[in-house]
Amino acid sequence: MHRRLFLTSLLGASAAVAGLDGCAKGVATADTGGAAATRPLAAKVPAGTSLKITSYQGVEQLQFRLGKFPPLPFTVSDWVNIGAGPDVINAFRARSLDVANNAGIPPIQAQFQGLAAKIVAIELTRRPNYLFATRPGSDIRTAADFKGKRLAFSQGQAQGVVLLRALKKAGLAYDDAELVPLTSNQFLTALQSGQVDVAPLANSQAPAYLKQYAAKGARTVATDVVDLLNLLWAPQAALNDPAKAAAIAAYIPRWAQGQVWQYEHPDRWNEEFYVKTQNLTLPQAKSITALANKPLFPPRWDEAIRWEQETADLLAEGGFVRKTDVSGLFDHRFEAIAARAVPEEYRR
Repeated sequence: MHRRLFLTSLLGASAAVAGLDGCAKGVATADTGGAAATRPLAAKVPAGTSLKITSYQGVEQLQFRLGKFPPLPFTVSDWVNIGAGPDVINAFRARSLDVANNAGIPPIQAQFQGLAAKIVAIELTRRPNYLFATRPGSDIRTAADFKGKRLAFSQGQAQGVVLLRALKKAGLAYDDAELVPLTSNQFLTALQSGQVDVAPLANSQAPAYLKQYAAKGARTVATDVVDLLNLLWAPQAALNDPAKAAAIAAYIPRWAQGQVWQYEHPDRWNEEFYVKTQNLTLPQAKSITALANKPLFPPRWDEAIRWEQETADLLAEGGFVRKTDVSGLFDHRFEAIAARAVPEEYRR
């Protein structure tokens, strides 16, 4: 399998060409920010400032409403209902999005494609957020059984790196299985139809899938593979704008506090989100929140940077991207903002 074909299959030929050209030169092809990247953040958000922010399935708005937080000091002109890394990258390119919530792999993929964007907030997750679901009728029971099977793989999303780390931990080379290029919103359909034998699913997706297909032989395979980073990131074009940069800095505390509120109020969240908006039963909702990570917002990003570099190296080993230094992906002006916004117990 020619792994560079993932770019054309997921994001289009033009993005692939731009990414390959940028990596061949050893630098991103987009503007890296220059003086704007080191300019101190404004202490106050200028009047009239607005941001477009991702809120996949309305999670952020619901957190803010239930937690009864004070209004943001800027206008959210659009809560964008996208979550997948490739979709976020495309929205950044189109300048239709200013801030997104993703895992660690989309910023690496964006850099590979030559899109300048920076990480502005970090949450560390210590417990697995994903498990592997099998197609109906599968005999797969452990990660070692992935050998020779068709595995759903999204190069630009968290699910992709979780799969690569699981293969490595099981002692399998990438070529020991067939990695089928898909985006995460195609995983369930691919499992149901038998297009793939295995797909990584979020903990929140598994109960509904098993409810429908467990009787037909579908199961889940749990591993201890952790996707460490949950982050906010922004395109350099937004960070170059002093007003938007200040608004992003003002949004980070509310983002962190919203996750703390959700963690501290599992019963309310189960009812208001999983039952009312995701159509899960209360027992299913409780099984998801039982696996929830305690939010952790580190004052320093050293561990996150090491993890991100390990992830980039893992992708490079498989030929999915060229070897790269990830240190330039972090905008340290924002480093301690999330930690300062939450109680001490959520900082370490």
